[in-house]
Amino acid sequence: MDKNNGTEIAEFILLGFAGQYKSWLILFMVFLVIYVTSLVGNIGMILLIKVDPCLHTPMYFFLQHLAFVDLCYTSAITPKMLKNFAGTSHSITFIGCMVQLLVYGSFATSDCYILAAMAVDRYVAICNPLRYPVVMSQKLCIQLLVGCYFMGFLNGSVNTGFTFSLKFCRSNAINHFFCDEPPLLALSCSNTDFNVMLLTVFVGFNLVCTVLVVIFSYVYILIAILRMSSAEGRKKAFSTCASHLTAVTIFYGTLSYMYLHHRTSDSQEQEKVASVFYGIMIPMLNPLIYSLRNQDVIEAFKKVGKKCF
Repeated sequence: MDKNNGTEIAEFILLGFAGQYKSWLILFMVFLVIYVTSLVGNIGMILLIKVDPCLHTPMYFFLQHLAFVDLCYTSAITPKMLKNFAGTSHSITFIGCMVQLLVYGSFATSDCYILAAMAVDRYVAICNPLRYPVVMSQKLCIQLLVGCYFMGFLNGSVNTGFTFSLKFCRSNAINHFFCDEPPLLALSCSNTDFNVMLLTVFVGFNLVCTVLVVIFSYVYILIAILRMSSAEGRKKAFSTCASHLTAVTIFYGTLSYMYLHHRTSDSQEQEKVASVFYGIMIPMLNPLIYSLRNQDVIEAFKKVGKKCF
């Protein structure tokens, strides 16, 4: 690397967690179990929804794609992190880092919009149950999904493009366990004011838009539930929404903390913990959240189990 003119570096070094070298085996085993559970859970959810005709509804259409994007963005970062725990070399190539940020940013953003689309689906199902099959048509579901993926790719490609157009000459050591934008910007010797503004605008826009959709959907859902005369109907409606609300709260909470809070040198380790939650833990938790309390998924699993065994 030429420090005088700030030419492109060939690779980055991922520093990972503080103290990881002393407890690398424990960390490796813990995150390996989490990743394998994520793979089994999300792939199982995708296949279960695909093979069971009873789950061919808009709700499970979005859930299937939620499992897909969870699988994609956790797979963009976790295998490399596991390799760094077990190996002596913690390097990642310049191109590899760029691809990792692009894939992770695109699918994590798509996750936000799919969660918002699922909130809209629940609003229509509970507030307008008679019109639900007409309103949530296959055409509308596909259009919403295409919009989710488009917004994800737009966010990922724009931020990745502007980040890697910078010159990196301060260091090639990223204080993180994967190539995320904030720690990358800290390494640049270029003026990063525009990049910080762009990141704030994109993350703020994505979070505000999707959170508002979720909030307004659930305000109307709550009003509709309180108007229900049947206690069984209220219980079923709350049960349907509880899984989605749990996933939304965990995902948006950690994502907001990571990208929108004021950064200091003391907060870097806390940011890594937040990244573990939304980048590694949530893809594992979502299949569990949506299956353990979902009677339709449990019944579908029993039927598939009977056929197989």
